[in-house]
Amino acid sequence: MKRPLCAIALFSLVVGCNGPEKEKPPQIIPLPKPPVASPVKVDQPIDAELRRDAVSELTRAMKSNDPVIRANAIEGAQRGLGVAAGAQMVAGLDDQAPIVRFASAMAIGTLKINDARPKLLTMLEDPDKLVQIGVRYALHNLGDASHSHDLEAFAVDTDPRIRANTVMVLGLLGEKSAMKILSQMDRDLDPAVQLQVTEAKYKLGDQSAIEDLVVATVSKFPDDQIIALLALGSMHDDRNSRMIAGLLTSDYVEVTLAAARALGMLKIDQGMGVALKSVDAKEARQRALAALALGEIGRTDAQPALSKLLRDSDPNVRLAAATAVLQLGRAG
Repeated sequence: MKRPLCAIALFSLVVGCNGPEKEKPPQIIPLPKPPVASPVKVDQPIDAELRRDAVSELTRAMKSNDPVIRANAIEGAQRGLGVAAGAQMVAGLDDQAPIVRFASAMAIGTLKINDARPKLLTMLEDPDKLVQIGVRYALHNLGDASHSHDLEAFAVDTDPRIRANTVMVLGLLGEKSAMKILSQMDRDLDPAVQLQVTEAKYKLGDQSAIEDLVVATVSKFPDDQIIALLALGSMHDDRNSRMIAGLLTSDYVEVTLAAARALGMLKIDQGMGVALKSVDAKEARQRALAALALGEIGRTDAQPALSKLLRDSDPNVRLAAATAVLQLGRAG
């Protein structure tokens, strides 16, 4: 049975598909085999007008009629603007869409926006379980771990999306005590949850999990490969770079772009050429992933390409480009 690529959100917080998966092949276009060379780096000054346009695009996206775009915009603001967008994140806690409330709670917890604490405490019994998970993550990061034990119950929920997001949060919290819960989920019946468990264990310091992540990078399912690549990149261990770079020549465009992005997370610009090649891709998903890769790579000479993507007809591409523009030129 084939497991197709889901409508994965632009970033990392929203996991799973809307509704049951359908049996159809992923819309993926093969790339030519020779590795795409990266151009010589040319440092350019940050274009202040381009940054203003990026902020404007993020602001518009947060008011979109599409809740997934609003949720992605919240995380984009977290990555690109940080605490400067704190007011919008707190406002997102009142959004009608659970996915936006969840993204807002996660962003608040990541940035440790303490002003949101009173509101978060009123949301502990939010009607949506996904939001309850995000609220507990935020409160834990704000110093209130009294509700974090509730995550243990979410880890055995019947909905695999709830289990997957619970596992993601356990990995992000960095509490070694979560290893007991994760070990009990090693044999989860949902393969996507299993992969999330592996990623979380790796983040909590289980070096043996890297073997499973490496195996996942050669999975027959491209979405597994993408998750594994980004997990390896998120650990900021450049010992993974050679293995990641090997997938820059994958037959799947999305996988090559994930590899380029993962290398960028390791401050390696080897995938710059791959990302630039997909700026003009036919598929909007690929253009968005190209923008995200360029943002992680962080080279200021990506500004012309991102300027073009910021004017794209697809709102997801524009959002990804806006986030990327705000990441350019950051030190470290």
